[in-house]
Amino acid sequence: MSKEIYLIASGDLRLSANQTCWPAQKEMEDSLQGVFDNLGVNVIRAHKFDEEKGHGFIDSQKMGMEVFRTIDPEQPLIVAESVWQFSHHVLAGLTTHNGPILTIANWSGQWPGLVGMLNLNGSLTKAGVSYSTIWSKEFNDEFFLNGFKEWLETGKITHDLSHVRDFDSKDAPAKAVEIGSSFAKEFRRNKAIMGVFDEGCMGMFNAIIPDHLLHKTGLFKERLSQSTLYAAMQNVSAEEAEEVLEWLLDRGLTFNWGKNPETELTREQTLEQCKMYVAALRLADKFGCDTIGIQYQQGLNELCPASDLVEGLLNNTERPPVTDEQGVEILAGKALPHFNEVDECAGLDSLITYHLWDQLGLVGDNTLHDLRYGENFTIDGKEEFVWVFLISGAAPPSHFSGGYKGASSDRQPAMYFPQGGGSLKGVSKPGHIVWSRVFVMDDQLHCDLGTGKVVELPEEETKRRWEMTTPEWPIMHGVLDGVNRDQMMARHKANHIHVVYAENEESALEACYAKAAAMNELGIKTSLCGI
Repeated sequence: MSKEIYLIASGDLRLSANQTCWPAQKEMEDSLQGVFDNLGVNVIRAHKFDEEKGHGFIDSQKMGMEVFRTIDPEQPLIVAESVWQFSHHVLAGLTTHNGPILTIANWSGQWPGLVGMLNLNGSLTKAGVSYSTIWSKEFNDEFFLNGFKEWLETGKITHDLSHVRDFDSKDAPAKAVEIGSSFAKEFRRNKAIMGVFDEGCMGMFNAIIPDHLLHKTGLFKERLSQSTLYAAMQNVSAEEAEEVLEWLLDRGLTFNWGKNPETELTREQTLEQCKMYVAALRLADKFGCDTIGIQYQQGLNELCPASDLVEGLLNNTERPPVTDEQGVEILAGKALPHFNEVDECAGLDSLITYHLWDQLGLVGDNTLHDLRYGENFTIDGKEEFVWVFLISGAAPPSHFSGGYKGASSDRQPAMYFPQGGGSLKGVSKPGHIVWSRVFVMDDQLHCDLGTGKVVELPEEETKRRWEMTTPEWPIMHGVLDGVNRDQMMARHKANHIHVVYAENEESALEACYAKAAAMNELGIKTSLCGI
Protein backbone atom coordinates (compact mmCIF):
# COMPACT_ATOMS: atom_id res chain seq x y z
CA MET A 1 0.00 0.00 0.00
CA SER A 2 1.04 3.57 -0.62
CA LYS A 3 2.81 5.22 2.32
CA GLU A 4 0.68 8.31 1.71
CA ILE A 5 -2.75 8.08 3.30
CA TYR A 6 -5.57 10.61 3.64
CA LEU A 7 -7.52 11.12 6.87
CA ILE A 8 -10.94 12.70 7.25
CA ALA A 9 -13.35 13.20 10.17
CA SER A 10 -17.11 13.42 9.70
CA GLY A 11 -18.94 15.45 12.31
CA ASP A 12 -22.35 16.63 13.44
CA LEU A 13 -24.56 19.10 11.61
CA ARG A 14 -24.97 21.17 14.77
CA LEU A 15 -22.24 23.74 15.45
CA SER A 16 -22.53 23.48 19.24
CA ALA A 17 -22.01 19.72 19.10
CA ASN A 18 -18.98 20.00 16.83
CA GLN A 19 -17.37 22.66 19.01
CA THR A 20 -18.00 20.70 22.20
CA CYS A 21 -16.70 17.45 20.75
CA TRP A 22 -13.68 18.77 18.87
CA PRO A 23 -11.17 18.36 21.76
CA ALA A 24 -12.00 14.63 21.93
CA GLN A 25 -11.46 14.27 18.19
CA LYS A 26 -8.18 16.17 18.40
CA GLU A 27 -7.00 13.89 21.22
CA MET A 28 -7.88 10.82 19.17
CA GLU A 29 -6.05 12.08 16.08
CA ASP A 30 -2.99 12.96 18.17
CA SER A 31 -2.93 9.38 19.49
CA LEU A 32 -3.25 8.01 15.98
CA GLN A 33 -0.46 10.28 14.78
CA GLY A 34 1.88 8.56 17.23
CA VAL A 35 1.01 5.22 15.63
CA PHE A 36 1.53 6.64 12.15
CA ASP A 37 4.91 8.08 13.10
CA ASN A 38 6.10 4.81 14.64
CA LEU A 39 5.19 2.92 11.49
CA GLY A 40 6.66 5.53 9.17
CA VAL A 41 3.32 6.24 7.51
CA ASN A 42 2.61 9.64 6.01
CA VAL A 43 -0.99 10.56 6.82
CA ILE A 44 -2.39 13.75 5.29
CA ARG A 45 -5.43 15.35 6.91
CA ALA A 46 -7.64 16.21 3.93
CA HIS A 47 -9.39 19.19 5.59
CA LYS A 48 -8.08 21.76 8.03
CA PHE A 49 -9.25 23.03 11.38
CA ASP A 50 -11.67 25.91 10.79
CA GLU A 51 -10.71 28.82 13.06
CA GLU A 52 -14.02 30.60 12.55
CA LYS A 53 -16.16 27.55 13.31
CA GLY A 54 -13.92 26.34 16.10
CA HIS A 55 -13.66 22.71 14.92
CA GLY A 56 -12.12 20.52 12.25
CA PHE A 57 -15.04 18.28 11.25
CA ILE A 58 -16.72 17.84 7.89
CA ASP A 59 -20.07 19.32 8.90
CA SER A 60 -22.26 19.07 5.80
CA GLN A 61 -22.75 17.00 2.67
CA LYS A 62 -21.71 20.03 0.65
CA MET A 63 -18.41 20.30 2.51
CA GLY A 64 -17.85 16.55 2.19
CA MET A 65 -18.12 16.75 -1.60
CA GLU A 66 -15.72 19.69 -1.65
CA VAL A 67 -13.17 17.79 0.46
CA PHE A 68 -13.32 14.69 -1.72
CA ARG A 69 -12.61 16.77 -4.82
CA THR A 70 -9.12 17.33 -3.36
CA ILE A 71 -8.50 13.62 -2.60
CA ASP A 72 -6.91 11.21 -5.05
CA PRO A 73 -9.59 8.48 -5.30
CA GLU A 74 -6.93 5.78 -5.71
CA GLN A 75 -5.12 6.55 -2.43
CA PRO A 76 -5.83 4.82 0.91
CA LEU A 77 -8.23 6.70 3.18
CA ILE A 78 -8.92 6.68 6.92
CA VAL A 79 -12.18 7.93 8.43
CA ALA A 80 -11.41 8.64 12.10
CA GLU A 81 -14.41 9.01 14.43
CA SER A 82 -14.45 9.88 18.11
CA VAL A 83 -18.00 11.32 18.23
CA TRP A 84 -21.45 10.95 16.69
CA GLN A 85 -21.35 11.89 13.02
CA PHE A 86 -23.73 12.34 10.09
CA SER A 87 -22.79 9.61 7.59
CA HIS A 88 -24.22 11.43 4.59
CA HIS A 89 -21.60 14.15 5.04
CA VAL A 90 -18.98 11.77 3.60
CA LEU A 91 -21.01 9.05 1.92
CA ALA A 92 -21.04 10.67 -1.53
CA GLY A 93 -17.26 10.83 -1.64
CA LEU A 94 -16.78 7.35 -0.21
CA THR A 95 -19.06 5.78 -2.85
CA THR A 96 -16.59 6.77 -5.60
CA HIS A 97 -13.36 6.23 -3.68
CA ASN A 98 -11.36 3.34 -5.16
CA GLY A 99 -8.52 3.15 -2.66
CA PRO A 100 -8.72 1.07 0.54
CA ILE A 101 -11.02 2.63 3.16
CA LEU A 102 -10.54 2.15 6.90
CA THR A 103 -13.00 3.37 9.53
CA ILE A 104 -11.51 3.85 13.00
CA ALA A 105 -13.33 4.62 16.25
CA ASN A 106 -12.29 5.38 19.78
CA TRP A 107 -13.60 3.09 22.54
CA SER A 108 -15.18 5.59 24.90
CA GLY A 109 -18.43 5.97 26.76
CA GLN A 110 -18.25 9.74 26.93
CA TRP A 111 -17.39 10.28 23.27
CA PRO A 112 -19.52 7.96 21.12
CA GLY A 113 -17.18 7.45 18.19
CA LEU A 114 -18.02 3.78 18.02
CA VAL A 115 -21.72 4.66 17.66
CA GLY A 116 -20.91 7.04 14.83
CA MET A 117 -18.59 4.54 13.18
CA LEU A 118 -21.16 1.72 13.35
CA ASN A 119 -23.66 3.96 11.59
CA LEU A 120 -21.13 4.82 8.91
CA ASN A 121 -20.27 1.14 8.52
CA GLY A 122 -23.95 0.28 8.10
CA SER A 123 -24.37 3.07 5.57
CA LEU A 124 -21.32 1.95 3.57
CA THR A 125 -22.60 -1.63 3.65
CA LYS A 126 -26.01 -0.56 2.30
CA ALA A 127 -24.29 1.56 -0.39
CA GLY A 128 -22.12 -1.38 -1.49
CA VAL A 129 -18.83 0.32 -0.58
CA SER A 130 -15.94 -1.92 0.46
CA TYR A 131 -14.24 -0.92 3.72
CA SER A 132 -12.36 -2.24 6.71
CA THR A 133 -12.95 -1.27 10.31
CA ILE A 134 -11.09 -1.20 13.65
CA TRP A 135 -11.53 0.32 17.13
CA SER A 136 -9.44 0.94 20.22
CA LYS A 137 -9.32 2.74 23.55
CA GLU A 138 -5.70 3.91 23.50
CA PHE A 139 -4.61 2.85 19.97
CA ASN A 140 -1.63 1.00 21.38
CA ASP A 141 -3.13 -2.44 22.06
CA GLU A 142 -2.18 -5.55 20.13
CA PHE A 143 -5.63 -5.94 18.56
CA PHE A 144 -5.55 -2.47 17.04
CA LEU A 145 -1.90 -2.47 15.99
CA ASN A 146 -2.09 -5.88 14.34
CA GLY A 147 -5.27 -4.90 12.53
CA PHE A 148 -3.86 -1.60 11.34
CA LYS A 149 -0.65 -3.26 10.10
CA GLU A 150 -2.74 -5.84 8.23
CA TRP A 151 -4.62 -3.00 6.52
CA LEU A 152 -1.37 -1.28 5.57
CA GLU A 153 -0.04 -4.49 4.04
CA THR A 154 -3.16 -5.89 2.37
CA GLY A 155 -5.72 -3.09 2.20
CA LYS A 156 -8.18 -4.97 4.41
CA ILE A 157 -8.69 -6.31 7.93
CA THR A 158 -10.07 -9.80 8.54
CA HIS A 159 -12.13 -10.16 11.71
CA ASP A 160 -13.42 -13.27 13.47
CA LEU A 161 -17.03 -13.83 12.37
CA SER A 162 -17.27 -17.45 13.48
CA HIS A 163 -20.25 -16.55 15.69
CA VAL A 164 -22.47 -15.98 12.62
CA ARG A 165 -24.35 -18.80 10.86
CA ASP A 166 -27.12 -18.78 8.30
CA PHE A 167 -30.54 -19.69 9.65
CA ASP A 168 -31.70 -23.11 8.48
CA SER A 169 -35.22 -24.16 9.45
CA LYS A 170 -34.15 -27.82 9.48
CA ASP A 171 -31.83 -27.06 12.41
CA ALA A 172 -34.47 -25.18 14.43
CA PRO A 173 -37.26 -26.47 16.70
CA ALA A 174 -40.19 -27.49 14.50
CA LYS A 175 -42.82 -25.79 16.66
CA ALA A 176 -40.96 -22.47 16.66
CA VAL A 177 -40.51 -22.65 12.89
CA GLU A 178 -44.21 -23.40 12.38
CA ILE A 179 -45.30 -20.47 14.57
CA GLY A 180 -42.88 -18.02 12.99
CA SER A 181 -43.57 -19.07 9.41
CA SER A 182 -47.36 -19.03 9.74
CA PHE A 183 -47.19 -15.64 11.47
CA ALA A 184 -45.10 -14.22 8.62
CA LYS A 185 -47.41 -15.57 5.93
CA GLU A 186 -50.39 -13.94 7.61
CA PHE A 187 -48.45 -10.69 8.13
CA ARG A 188 -47.53 -10.50 4.46
CA ARG A 189 -51.05 -11.42 3.34
CA ASN A 190 -52.78 -8.83 5.55
CA LYS A 191 -50.16 -6.12 4.93
CA ALA A 192 -49.39 -3.26 7.31
CA ILE A 193 -48.53 0.45 7.27
CA MET A 194 -45.38 2.12 8.55
CA GLY A 195 -45.97 5.79 9.34
CA VAL A 196 -42.83 7.80 8.62
CA PHE A 197 -42.79 11.35 9.99
CA ASP A 198 -40.09 12.64 7.62
CA GLU A 199 -37.62 10.11 6.27
CA GLY A 200 -34.00 10.00 7.30
CA CYS A 201 -32.48 11.31 10.52
CA MET A 202 -29.03 12.64 11.38
CA GLY A 203 -27.41 11.23 8.26
CA MET A 204 -28.49 7.64 8.93
CA PHE A 205 -28.62 6.40 5.33
CA ASN A 206 -28.55 2.84 6.65
CA ALA A 207 -31.85 3.40 8.50
CA ILE A 208 -33.90 3.94 5.32
CA ILE A 209 -35.35 0.77 3.76
CA PRO A 210 -35.84 1.08 -0.01
CA ASP A 211 -39.52 0.57 -0.90
CA HIS A 212 -38.86 -2.29 -3.30
CA LEU A 213 -37.31 -4.27 -0.45
CA LEU A 214 -39.85 -3.30 2.19
CA HIS A 215 -42.88 -4.13 0.06
CA LYS A 216 -41.81 -7.78 -0.22
CA THR A 217 -42.42 -8.14 3.51
CA GLY A 218 -45.97 -6.80 3.33
CA LEU A 219 -45.11 -3.47 4.97
CA PHE A 220 -45.76 -0.19 3.14
CA LYS A 221 -44.81 3.37 4.08
CA GLU A 222 -47.24 6.18 4.76
CA ARG A 223 -45.02 9.21 4.32
CA LEU A 224 -46.11 11.90 6.74
CA SER A 225 -44.61 15.26 7.64
CA GLN A 226 -43.44 16.40 11.02
CA SER A 227 -45.23 19.65 10.28
CA THR A 228 -48.46 17.61 10.28
CA LEU A 229 -47.59 16.27 13.71
CA TYR A 230 -46.79 19.77 14.99
CA ALA A 231 -50.07 21.09 13.61
CA ALA A 232 -51.98 18.23 15.23
CA MET A 233 -50.36 19.09 18.57
CA GLN A 234 -52.00 22.52 18.39
CA ASN A 235 -55.40 20.84 18.26
CA VAL A 236 -54.87 18.90 21.50
CA SER A 237 -56.48 20.71 24.39
CA ALA A 238 -54.71 21.66 27.61
CA GLU A 239 -57.20 19.48 29.48
CA GLU A 240 -56.27 16.41 27.43
CA ALA A 241 -52.56 17.02 28.06
CA GLU A 242 -53.24 17.34 31.79
CA GLU A 243 -55.12 14.05 31.78
CA VAL A 244 -52.12 12.26 30.24
CA LEU A 245 -49.78 13.84 32.77
CA GLU A 246 -52.02 12.97 35.73
CA TRP A 247 -52.20 9.37 34.52
CA LEU A 248 -48.40 9.18 34.50
CA LEU A 249 -48.10 10.80 37.91
CA ASP A 250 -50.65 8.36 39.31
CA ARG A 251 -48.50 5.47 38.02
CA GLY A 252 -45.49 6.84 39.87
CA LEU A 253 -43.42 8.36 37.05
CA THR A 254 -41.08 11.03 38.46
CA PHE A 255 -40.59 14.28 36.57
CA ASN A 256 -37.44 16.15 37.61
CA TRP A 257 -38.83 19.61 36.95
CA GLY A 258 -37.07 22.91 37.42
CA LYS A 259 -37.82 26.54 36.60
CA ASN A 260 -35.26 27.52 33.93
CA PRO A 261 -36.45 26.17 30.56
CA GLU A 262 -33.03 26.79 29.01
CA THR A 263 -31.34 24.19 31.20
CA GLU A 264 -34.07 22.43 33.17
CA LEU A 265 -37.14 20.36 32.42
CA THR A 266 -40.30 22.33 33.12
CA ARG A 267 -43.88 21.21 33.60
CA GLU A 268 -44.84 23.21 30.51
CA GLN A 269 -42.36 21.21 28.39
CA THR A 270 -43.80 17.95 29.70
CA LEU A 271 -47.34 19.08 28.84
CA GLU A 272 -46.21 19.82 25.28
CA GLN A 273 -44.85 16.28 25.13
CA CYS A 274 -48.23 15.00 26.33
CA LYS A 275 -49.86 16.87 23.46
CA MET A 276 -47.45 15.23 21.02
CA TYR A 277 -48.35 11.83 22.46
CA VAL A 278 -52.06 12.41 21.85
CA ALA A 279 -51.45 13.89 18.40
CA ALA A 280 -49.22 10.99 17.32
CA LEU A 281 -51.81 8.39 18.27
CA ARG A 282 -54.60 10.27 16.50
CA LEU A 283 -52.60 10.65 13.31
CA ALA A 284 -51.58 6.99 13.40
CA ASP A 285 -55.24 6.07 13.80
CA LYS A 286 -56.32 8.39 10.99
CA PHE A 287 -53.85 6.90 8.50
CA GLY A 288 -54.09 3.31 9.76
CA CYS A 289 -50.47 3.13 10.83
CA ASP A 290 -49.39 -0.05 12.62
CA THR A 291 -46.04 1.47 13.60
CA ILE A 292 -44.67 5.02 13.42
CA GLY A 293 -41.33 6.78 13.52
CA ILE A 294 -40.79 10.43 14.39
CA GLN A 295 -37.56 11.99 13.12
CA TYR A 296 -37.48 14.92 15.56
CA GLN A 297 -33.79 15.61 14.78
CA GLN A 298 -33.60 17.79 12.67
CA GLY A 299 -36.73 19.91 12.43
CA LEU A 300 -39.04 19.48 15.39
CA ASN A 301 -36.12 20.09 17.75
CA GLU A 302 -36.33 23.75 16.75
CA LEU A 303 -40.08 23.93 17.41
CA CYS A 304 -41.08 21.82 20.38
CA PRO A 305 -39.80 19.63 23.22
CA ALA A 306 -38.26 16.22 22.63
CA SER A 307 -40.25 13.28 21.28
CA ASP A 308 -38.53 10.68 23.47
CA LEU A 309 -41.03 10.59 26.34
CA VAL A 310 -43.74 10.11 23.72
CA GLU A 311 -41.82 7.29 22.04
CA GLY A 312 -41.28 5.39 25.27
CA LEU A 313 -44.98 5.62 26.13
CA LEU A 314 -46.03 4.43 22.68
CA ASN A 315 -43.76 1.38 23.01
CA ASN A 316 -45.45 0.37 26.28
CA THR A 317 -48.60 -1.77 26.29
CA GLU A 318 -49.78 -0.04 29.47
CA ARG A 319 -49.99 3.63 28.57
CA PRO A 320 -52.29 6.66 28.98
CA PRO A 321 -55.56 6.16 27.07
CA VAL A 322 -56.28 8.40 24.07
CA THR A 323 -59.59 8.61 22.20
CA ASP A 324 -60.42 9.56 18.64
CA GLU A 325 -62.88 12.29 17.64
CA GLN A 326 -65.79 9.92 18.27
CA GLY A 327 -64.57 9.15 21.80
CA VAL A 328 -63.36 5.62 21.00
CA GLU A 329 -60.08 4.63 22.63
CA ILE A 330 -57.26 4.18 20.12
CA LEU A 331 -55.52 0.78 20.31
CA ALA A 332 -56.96 0.04 23.73
CA GLY A 333 -54.65 -2.18 25.74
CA LYS A 334 -51.97 -2.20 23.05
CA ALA A 335 -48.71 -0.44 22.24
CA LEU A 336 -48.14 1.49 19.04
CA PRO A 337 -44.58 0.36 18.22
CA HIS A 338 -42.39 3.40 17.62
CA PHE A 339 -38.98 3.37 15.95
CA ASN A 340 -36.71 5.99 17.46
CA GLU A 341 -34.90 8.40 15.11
CA VAL A 342 -37.18 7.09 12.31
CA ASP A 343 -34.92 4.03 11.92
CA GLU A 344 -37.07 2.05 9.49
CA CYS A 345 -35.02 -1.13 9.94
CA ALA A 346 -35.96 -0.98 13.62
CA GLY A 347 -39.55 -0.18 12.68
CA LEU A 348 -39.96 -3.37 10.66
CA ASP A 349 -38.29 -5.32 13.47
CA SER A 350 -40.40 -3.69 16.18
CA LEU A 351 -43.74 -4.35 14.51
CA ILE A 352 -42.98 -7.99 13.78
CA THR A 353 -41.60 -8.55 17.27
CA TYR A 354 -44.51 -6.98 19.12
CA HIS A 355 -47.17 -9.06 17.40
CA LEU A 356 -45.16 -12.30 17.15
CA TRP A 357 -44.44 -12.13 20.89
CA ASP A 358 -48.18 -11.80 21.49
CA GLN A 359 -48.76 -15.05 19.59
CA LEU A 360 -46.03 -16.67 21.67
CA GLY A 361 -47.78 -15.57 24.87
CA LEU A 362 -44.99 -13.13 25.72
CA VAL A 363 -44.92 -9.40 26.40
CA GLY A 364 -43.81 -7.80 23.15
CA ASP A 365 -42.82 -4.34 24.41
CA ASN A 366 -39.53 -3.64 22.65
CA THR A 367 -37.11 -0.89 21.78
CA LEU A 368 -33.90 -0.07 20.01
CA HIS A 369 -30.81 1.15 21.88
CA ASP A 370 -27.52 2.62 20.81
CA LEU A 371 -24.69 0.14 21.01
CA ARG A 372 -22.99 2.80 23.10
CA TYR A 373 -20.11 1.27 25.08
CA GLY A 374 -19.04 -1.70 27.18
CA GLU A 375 -16.55 -3.01 29.75
CA ASN A 376 -15.82 -6.23 31.59
CA PHE A 377 -17.49 -6.74 34.96
CA THR A 378 -17.58 -9.68 37.33
CA ILE A 379 -21.06 -11.23 37.50
CA ASP A 380 -21.60 -14.08 40.00
CA GLY A 381 -17.87 -14.71 40.13
CA LYS A 382 -17.46 -14.76 36.34
CA GLU A 383 -15.98 -11.97 34.26
CA GLU A 384 -18.46 -10.89 31.58
CA PHE A 385 -18.38 -8.24 28.91
CA VAL A 386 -21.31 -6.02 29.82
CA TRP A 387 -22.56 -3.69 27.11
CA VAL A 388 -24.02 -0.27 27.78
CA PHE A 389 -27.19 -0.18 25.69
CA LEU A 390 -28.48 3.38 25.81
CA ILE A 391 -31.08 5.38 23.89
CA SER A 392 -32.41 8.92 24.13
CA GLY A 393 -35.57 7.93 25.94
CA ALA A 394 -37.67 5.63 23.76
CA ALA A 395 -37.44 2.54 25.99
CA PRO A 396 -40.79 1.37 27.43
CA PRO A 397 -41.30 1.55 31.23
CA SER A 398 -42.13 -2.17 31.24
CA HIS A 399 -38.41 -2.75 30.63
CA PHE A 400 -37.40 -0.94 33.82
CA SER A 401 -36.96 -2.28 37.30
CA GLY A 402 -40.08 -0.95 39.04
CA GLY A 403 -41.91 -0.08 35.81
CA TYR A 404 -43.35 3.43 35.89
CA LYS A 405 -42.38 3.79 39.55
CA GLY A 406 -38.76 3.06 38.59
CA ALA A 407 -38.82 5.60 35.79
CA SER A 408 -38.08 9.29 35.67
CA SER A 409 -38.03 12.07 33.11
CA ASP A 410 -34.92 14.31 32.92
CA ARG A 411 -34.36 17.30 30.66
CA GLN A 412 -32.65 16.35 27.44
CA PRO A 413 -29.15 17.87 26.94
CA ALA A 414 -29.45 21.45 25.74
CA MET A 415 -26.67 20.94 23.16
CA TYR A 416 -28.97 18.71 21.11
CA PHE A 417 -32.40 19.71 22.45
CA PRO A 418 -32.74 23.51 22.58
CA GLN A 419 -36.50 23.30 23.29
CA GLY A 420 -35.98 20.89 26.16
CA GLY A 421 -38.38 18.10 26.92
CA GLY A 422 -37.83 15.04 29.04
CA SER A 423 -36.55 11.54 28.46
CA LEU A 424 -38.13 8.36 29.80
CA LYS A 425 -35.32 7.06 31.96
CA GLY A 426 -34.81 3.89 33.96
CA VAL A 427 -32.54 0.91 34.56
CA SER A 428 -33.59 -2.16 32.61
CA LYS A 429 -34.60 -5.10 34.80
CA PRO A 430 -32.61 -8.34 34.90
CA GLY A 431 -33.88 -11.01 32.53
CA HIS A 432 -33.37 -12.84 29.27
CA ILE A 433 -33.63 -11.06 25.94
CA VAL A 434 -33.65 -11.59 22.22
CA TRP A 435 -31.59 -9.03 20.33
CA SER A 436 -31.65 -8.31 16.62
CA ARG A 437 -30.80 -5.96 13.79
CA VAL A 438 -32.41 -5.60 10.38
CA PHE A 439 -30.08 -4.07 7.78
CA VAL A 440 -29.58 -3.71 4.04
CA MET A 441 -26.68 -5.44 2.29
CA ASP A 442 -26.27 -6.41 -1.37
CA ASP A 443 -29.66 -4.82 -2.13
CA GLN A 444 -31.37 -7.30 0.17
CA LEU A 445 -32.84 -7.13 3.65
CA HIS A 446 -30.86 -9.05 6.27
CA CYS A 447 -31.53 -9.78 9.92
CA ASP A 448 -29.05 -10.83 12.61
CA LEU A 449 -30.52 -12.44 15.71
CA GLY A 450 -29.19 -13.65 19.03
CA THR A 451 -30.01 -14.13 22.68
CA GLY A 452 -28.61 -12.58 25.81
CA LYS A 453 -29.40 -11.40 29.27
CA VAL A 454 -29.79 -8.16 31.13
CA VAL A 455 -27.77 -8.17 34.33
CA GLU A 456 -28.09 -6.11 37.47
CA LEU A 457 -24.98 -4.14 38.38
CA PRO A 458 -24.26 -2.46 41.72
CA GLU A 459 -25.80 0.97 42.00
CA GLU A 460 -22.41 2.68 42.00
CA GLU A 461 -21.39 0.88 38.79
CA THR A 462 -24.64 1.81 37.08
CA LYS A 463 -24.09 5.41 38.13
CA ARG A 464 -20.50 5.33 36.84
CA ARG A 465 -21.59 4.00 33.46
CA TRP A 466 -24.41 6.53 33.28
CA GLU A 467 -22.12 9.44 34.14
CA MET A 468 -19.58 8.47 31.46
CA THR A 469 -22.29 8.26 28.78
CA THR A 470 -25.57 10.21 28.99
CA PRO A 471 -27.18 10.08 32.45
CA GLU A 472 -30.50 11.48 31.22
CA TRP A 473 -31.17 8.38 29.09
CA PRO A 474 -32.45 4.86 29.89
CA ILE A 475 -29.77 2.21 30.29
CA MET A 476 -29.59 -1.55 29.79
CA HIS A 477 -26.69 -3.70 31.05
CA GLY A 478 -26.53 -6.32 28.30
CA VAL A 479 -24.56 -9.54 28.02
CA LEU A 480 -24.77 -11.29 24.64
CA ASP A 481 -24.66 -15.07 24.39
CA GLY A 482 -21.74 -16.44 22.37
CA VAL A 483 -20.64 -13.08 20.96
CA ASN A 484 -17.63 -11.17 22.24
CA ARG A 485 -16.98 -7.44 21.91
CA ASP A 486 -14.90 -7.53 18.76
CA GLN A 487 -17.12 -10.04 16.98
CA MET A 488 -20.12 -7.81 17.64
CA MET A 489 -18.37 -4.69 16.40
CA ALA A 490 -17.03 -6.42 13.30
CA ARG A 491 -20.41 -7.79 12.21
CA HIS A 492 -22.97 -5.21 13.35
CA LYS A 493 -24.19 -2.92 10.57
CA ALA A 494 -25.84 -0.17 12.61
CA ASN A 495 -25.53 2.11 15.60
CA HIS A 496 -28.77 0.58 16.92
CA ILE A 497 -29.53 -2.82 18.43
CA HIS A 498 -33.08 -4.07 18.99
CA VAL A 499 -34.09 -5.79 22.25
CA VAL A 500 -37.15 -7.55 23.68
CA TYR A 501 -37.59 -9.62 26.85
CA ALA A 502 -38.57 -13.28 27.20
CA GLU A 503 -39.69 -15.13 30.32
CA ASN A 504 -36.54 -17.23 30.77
CA GLU A 505 -33.54 -18.62 28.91
CA GLU A 506 -35.55 -21.40 27.28
CA SER A 507 -38.34 -19.11 26.06
CA ALA A 508 -35.79 -16.61 24.74
CA LEU A 509 -34.18 -19.29 22.59
CA GLU A 510 -37.54 -20.59 21.34
CA ALA A 511 -38.73 -17.06 20.57
CA CYS A 512 -35.48 -16.28 18.79
CA TYR A 513 -35.95 -19.30 16.50
CA ALA A 514 -39.59 -18.33 15.87
CA LYS A 515 -38.53 -14.81 14.96
CA ALA A 516 -35.77 -16.14 12.71
CA ALA A 517 -38.33 -18.32 10.93
CA ALA A 518 -40.65 -15.33 10.51
CA MET A 519 -37.91 -13.12 9.09
CA ASN A 520 -36.80 -15.91 6.78
CA GLU A 521 -40.36 -16.47 5.53
CA LEU A 522 -40.63 -12.75 4.75
CA GLY A 523 -37.66 -13.09 2.39
CA ILE A 524 -35.15 -11.52 4.78
CA LYS A 525 -31.77 -13.25 4.78
CA THR A 526 -31.48 -14.30 8.40
CA SER A 527 -28.41 -15.17 10.46
CA LEU A 528 -28.10 -16.46 14.00
CA CYS A 529 -25.29 -14.96 16.05
CA GLY A 530 -23.72 -16.81 18.96
CA ILE A 531 -26.37 -19.54 19.19
